[in-house]
Amino acid sequence: MKNISSLYVALDIENKEKALQFLKQQQLEGAAVKVGMELFYHAGPSIITSLKERNHDIFLDLKLHDIPTTVKNAMRNLARLDVDMVNVHAQGGREMITAAKQGLEEGCQGKERPVLLAVTQLTSTDQTMMAEELRQPGTVEESVIHLAKLAKSGGADGVVCSVQEVKAIKAACGSSFLTVTPGIRPKGAQQNDQKRSATPLEAKQQGTDAIVVGRAITAASDPYISYQQIIEEWNHG
Repeated sequence: MKNISSLYVALDIENKEKALQFLKQQQLEGAAVKVGMELFYHAGPSIITSLKERNHDIFLDLKLHDIPTTVKNAMRNLARLDVDMVNVHAQGGREMITAAKQGLEEGCQGKERPVLLAVTQLTSTDQTMMAEELRQPGTVEESVIHLAKLAKSGGADGVVCSVQEVKAIKAACGSSFLTVTPGIRPKGAQQNDQKRSATPLEAKQQGTDAIVVGRAITAASDPYISYQQIIEEWNHG
């Protein structure tokens, strides 16, 4: 299994040319990045190839959620891209998560397997939405812990969760079970559509393994300075 970085810059940018230009202009070539649906569905595998050529670690954030056979076959293909981390939705169930891991192992072709994460509850989900729209019982944290345990039993290496649930997940699943936390905002930054957010320092104090930062870097007046400040806060508080 591959190692992971501590900070991933979310490249929620509309196309390959703008994404690569942004990284070059902001002196972020070589930084670990997250490629999500917006960019991957526009550029396809070529964006992964270009980023790997520039020595970026890559979290491919496609949140697969389908029947086990389909997810297994999709993961087999994604493994061949040699990304560092991929994910599925934990609500796809144990069998689907196990199939995803099998697909990754089959597609690695002798290389290190990408880290497999399972998304618990999106950081845009709050208690009201979960109860009134999704009709799921219990609290958000209870749901996240249940899904984390399910993910571990299915063979996932860790989960995507909010900072608020990190300690409880580590207690339930063990300290080596990875937590990757989006919704990271420096103090005073806009929340946008993130409901369960935290600062880099709060994330570090809660014991998360990696953070994902998007608009707080990509939409900053000086993205390079913002990136450096977040790294500094993560490393030294």
